[in-house]
Amino acid sequence: MTLLLNATYEPLRVVQWQKAVTLLYQGKVEVLECYDREIRGITIRVKLPSVMRLRNVVRLKSTHRSVKFSRVNIFTRDKYRCQYCCKKFASEELTFDHVVPIASGGKKTWSNIVTACWRCNNQKSGRTPEEARMRLMKQPEKPRWNPALALMTGIRNAPGSWRDYLYWHGALDSDE
Repeated sequence: MTLLLNATYEPLRVVQWQKAVTLLYQGKVEVLECYDREIRGITIRVKLPSVMRLRNVVRLKSTHRSVKFSRVNIFTRDKYRCQYCCKKFASEELTFDHVVPIASGGKKTWSNIVTACWRCNNQKSGRTPEEARMRLMKQPEKPRWNPALALMTGIRNAPGSWRDYLYWHGALDSDE
């Protein structure tokens, strides 16, 4: 996988190596970092790109900058914690739950979907939290994070070569 940056060095997305090589041979990108691996053809050898930057700025529409509604982003928003029992789980041990069930008019929206473990989801079983005598950890809402900051969501072992190109939450070490 290759980290693709805008011409402004803003992280855009992660692309497969095939797309990375295509962009490289189209002259649309410059390679900033490479892996140790090579891609070999009959007459060519190319170091596998790890980080690439577009030569021209791509202006993203505001819809591309908003957080997409997805299972992974729901889990990320809720920090992989069941919103009923407050325990942290692996993604395969989680599901999402409609706070107001669909049968009662609940919608599939950021403000009505929460992360739940299988046990709590079964216990709630088509009822509102009040009806099931269960408390939500916090009220669900649409995340406000920037997708570029959340690019690493779900990628637990990001390549070290990406570190300098991703945003960090903490302060940088100073040379003083």
